[in-house]
Amino acid sequence: MAVSRLARTIRESPTLRLNEQARILRERGEPVIHLGIGEPKNKAPINALLASAARLNTGDIKYTPTDGTPALKKAIVRYMEENYNRLVAPENIIVSTGAKQSLYNILFTILDPQDEVIILAPYWVSYPEMVKMVHAVPVVVTPEDGTFHPRMEDIERSVSSYTKAIIVNSPNNPSGIIFRDTFIAEIVKFCEEKGIYLILDDIYHKLVFDGLRAIPAYTHTSKDIENSHLIVVNGVSKLYGMTGFRIGWVVAPRKLVEVMTNVQAQMTSNPSVISQAAAEGALSGVQSVVESLRLTIQNNRDVIMQELRSFNGLYVVKPQGTFYVLPDFRAYENDSEKLSEFLLEKALVVTVPGIEFGMEGFLRLSFAGSVKDITEGVERMKWALDPEAPNEIYIGDRKLIRDWL
Repeated sequence: MAVSRLARTIRESPTLRLNEQARILRERGEPVIHLGIGEPKNKAPINALLASAARLNTGDIKYTPTDGTPALKKAIVRYMEENYNRLVAPENIIVSTGAKQSLYNILFTILDPQDEVIILAPYWVSYPEMVKMVHAVPVVVTPEDGTFHPRMEDIERSVSSYTKAIIVNSPNNPSGIIFRDTFIAEIVKFCEEKGIYLILDDIYHKLVFDGLRAIPAYTHTSKDIENSHLIVVNGVSKLYGMTGFRIGWVVAPRKLVEVMTNVQAQMTSNPSVISQAAAEGALSGVQSVVESLRLTIQNNRDVIMQELRSFNGLYVVKPQGTFYVLPDFRAYENDSEKLSEFLLEKALVVTVPGIEFGMEGFLRLSFAGSVKDITEGVERMKWALDPEAPNEIYIGDRKLIRDWL
């Protein structure tokens, strides 16, 4: 079967593949613990459910404007004013089928073949693949000081005449750190001066801990929305635990939004009207659901940090936001894919290899699930890897003895 050269270069999504592996294991009755999935376990907000049900009950499930329903865009305008202190017009907004499509629309709109996009490691797995899908070139920049925090000097060395955009994701998936406000100010100034688009993936911007705050990049520009090079991506998947509804949006200069609307019109047309109604309900309803989720995730963060600190030979940076942690497992194994496969085979624990995020020797663990899964999952990992851990363990109703250390 003939397949295009471009399609052959696109890697499989590791998180979706791991989700499928976990599903198959569970269907076989295996007591698998999934520490790889980026999905809160809360129920969707009641306002979202009622709004989608009300729309469904009308039976009027037809096309909407490609760029989103007026009601949802009005809710996003209000959200931007309340959370970003920036008044935007409906023409500055395009709603898409998830923040992932939002990002792809942006890249398709602004990039020509061989243009370059700076991607800051550790990075979300889909950034490089999306850039390649529009025939552009991902340029990965890894901090030279060995931390998870990007440095302007490293970025400036990587910028060329082909650089069209830089993607910033803070709070960061997979590390959980929040980029310092001084860095955000520097990179905003740099991009505005150089005419480089700064794509801000803010999907976790309110899932932050310990009284910290992810300062909006708009704070650091005096330019209005139409003349700025800032492009903001957000959605309801993470903050409201509405991953299955698939609603994201972009806030950008209206000329870019016009082109993105044309792109989306030829690809998918409008997002589901039911999902848009749900998103409007979530944004317009009581916002205590976000704080409740944030507190639950923060407690989970504290639990997983306590468990990981008892793990001999493990170096781990405390997450400041999101629901991910990225421990350094190089004391046990440098090949993160091999290590992830080993933990799935021996301990029935799903993790995501760090190589997928540009960090070989690390594993991304999600603490979005239950406290029971977190504690038991890390206990199984310690049993499989740490020689000082007990030699025996019960996984499900089976007693297992470690015989490989």
